[in-house]
Amino acid sequence: MLATEFKDAITAADRVLVQIRTAIVDGEIPAGTKISEPELARRYDLSRAPLREALARLERCHLIERTPNAGARVVKLSIEGLRSLYQLREELEGLACRLAAEHMTEQEIAEVRALLDQHLSTQRVREGESYYQEAGDVDFHYRVILGSKNPYLINILSDELYFLVRMYRVQLGMNGPRVSRAFDEHKAIINAIANRDGELADLLMRRHIAASKRNIEQQLLQQGTSHG
Repeated sequence: MLATEFKDAITAADRVLVQIRTAIVDGEIPAGTKISEPELARRYDLSRAPLREALARLERCHLIERTPNAGARVVKLSIEGLRSLYQLREELEGLACRLAAEHMTEQEIAEVRALLDQHLSTQRVREGESYYQEAGDVDFHYRVILGSKNPYLINILSDELYFLVRMYRVQLGMNGPRVSRAFDEHKAIINAIANRDGELADLLMRRHIAASKRNIEQQLLQQGTSHG
């Protein structure tokens, strides 16, 4: 009986983790919002134990932060936070590109190219209106990270930091004039990987992320850094 209860609790925690994580990343639960466990338990029809497990996991992936005497809040989107996160992202995703140029198979490269073709055909990328990528296998960056074949790097980029990066990208970086340029940069990166030019792929990814950072910085400034 205890084993069954434990399994059910883990299943419930997994379910609510995905639901709350998606709500935070998409802005449905706004940045900076104070976390109320009773409110979330009612909203997601969940007991407190699996909810607390889910919140602890969200804290480990940096979507929730705890402050002494103030409780837990959804992380704020700030210029300072963006700069620190993207400084690390430039280094690590550049490395992922270098490794992907060595280790991605021709089939994996073909699949990423097909993914970009799908992005172009199903979204208003050329018009510069929208370039929304779902999480996971349909996200260009995620696929390149997996292509590095380095388990430690994959853990950091696709688990520990991935959803915080997505929070900035989804709420501030997936529309506007940079959209079509970002898509073209993705194409150039996968071409460099296909040519087994890890140095160029690294450089192009670093430039791509730096440009994304500048775009998000500008949007935060235009909003008066209203998220923090």
